[in-house]
Amino acid sequence: MIVTTTATVDGRPITEYIRIVAGETVVGINMFKDIGAGIRNIIGGRSSGYEGEINGAREQALGEMVQRAIELGADGVVGVSMDYESLGQGGMVMVTASGTAVRF
Repeated sequence: MIVTTTATVDGRPITEYIRIVAGETVVGINMFKDIGAGIRNIIGGRSSGYEGEINGAREQALGEMVQRAIELGADGVVGVSMDYESLGQGGMVMVTASGTAVRF
């Protein structure tokens, strides 16, 4: 499965645009990671706890989008975009991946 942010794939002409596909995931950041991030916010540096959660959520959203494209018989997904949104009073993050399922 070819997944790309571009509208085309070099050497692979698109023969059919199937439909838009998306994958979504919502993750909660636990209390201990919040404490660690708060300390990092004061002293500076990267929050590996948050980064790990966001990376995992991104991979889940992309995997869900690809699975939906496979179910439609697609060979790839083009024009992929990612969106990150904070939900509620913090601590919850929604990650969405969307693109167009195609056949080459």
